[in-house]
Amino acid sequence: MYVVEISLRLSPMPVAVQRKDLEAAQALYGEVRQALENGHPKVLELTCEKDEQKRVSLLSGEIVAVQMYEKSAVAGGGKRPGFSFEP
Repeated sequence: MYVVEISLRLSPMPVAVQRKDLEAAQALYGEVRQALENGHPKVLELTCEKDEQKRVSLLSGEIVAVQMYEKSAVAGGGKRPGFSFEP
């Protein structure tokens, strides 16, 4: 299982979307990254693989960061993988 985590401007909690396959996660990561690079705000609609009725729409202009990681890496410890700031 892979997680694509999207950080939004002025939001303390990221939006996380899971994908079963690496290729699907990489495609989603690429779509979000391309929206960031484009610079023109557009609406991104993300869906749940397990339940297609679950959807969330985000304005690409409010996205400040995106990261992708394998979920199994989280199971072993309390610290989330990826980039984080610790005081």
